[in-house]
Amino acid sequence: MKIDQLFKEFENIKVLVLGDVMIDAYFYGSVTRISPEAPVPIVNLKHKEQRLGGAANVALNLKSLGAEPILCSIKGNDADGDLIKTLCRKNGLVDALINDYSRKTTVKTRVIGNSHQLIRIDEEDTKDIDESVEDLVYEAINSLISEINVLIFQDYNKGLLTPTLIARVIELCIAKKVPIVVDPKFNNFFEYQGVTLFKPNKKELQQAENIGEHLNVQGVKSVAGLVRKKLNASKIMTTLSEDGVLIIGENGTVHLPAHARKIVDVSGAGDSVLSVAALCVACGVSDELTAALSNLAGGIVCEQVGVVPIDKDLLYAEAMELEVSERY
Repeated sequence: MKIDQLFKEFENIKVLVLGDVMIDAYFYGSVTRISPEAPVPIVNLKHKEQRLGGAANVALNLKSLGAEPILCSIKGNDADGDLIKTLCRKNGLVDALINDYSRKTTVKTRVIGNSHQLIRIDEEDTKDIDESVEDLVYEAINSLISEINVLIFQDYNKGLLTPTLIARVIELCIAKKVPIVVDPKFNNFFEYQGVTLFKPNKKELQQAENIGEHLNVQGVKSVAGLVRKKLNASKIMTTLSEDGVLIIGENGTVHLPAHARKIVDVSGAGDSVLSVAALCVACGVSDELTAALSNLAGGIVCEQVGVVPIDKDLLYAEAMELEVSERY
């Protein structure tokens, strides 16, 4: 498929993003002295920012790419939960957010002094949702399943994605022939049975298989192939940082090295890779083209400061310049 045709097709894709949402808060200031109370810097606060984080950042990436995301998650019945709803509206995101009255909304606050992060403060409740909340989440998904072209599990191990909910949603998607894309974390790693595309990074892959030593690309291929078989997944896509991206699927193995770039900040790169890969899956393009575009997306985001959605125009321009559709 030609790149211009594919990017136009992105605009016809509706994606259900199911995962843990949070607020990413930033306190920015200057440091000129050490506290007399303890050996810690005093930050003279200049300004604050509050942004959508977690699964919501995946939704923002999808929207930036022209797709139509629907964000399904839980939040606390609190001011931070209200803020998530407000930020979704401001960013034009359709949400299916459900109140969990037993927990607080997850907030991660970073204190930045003189452009350096000094500390991160996490406010969260990571216990599994109870059965009644799980049923509400499932009902929301069931009501939307006929509208969507692909479903993304974005798992941060914050309690939304329980083994039973994962199994129920996968069964529903398979019955409705909706492709499933997964960004896993450790706790539920092997719960995602029979999905379309499973996307761990190299560290997560090694952690799941309890491999401590360094793995070269060939070693990652071997481990990823084993994990794919354990999961009965159609394909597994592993991000390898400076070594690029690897996809192992029914049609063989694709490994594309990373492009040389000036890396500024790797935050959020995985979300951009996942978003592009999910849209490629929904559009039915080859593993080679999926790997190439996802690889470009991750690299572009790494050249920018902070967690920012992928710029569709930049991605399109690079893909055209490199003649990605002709090469892959």
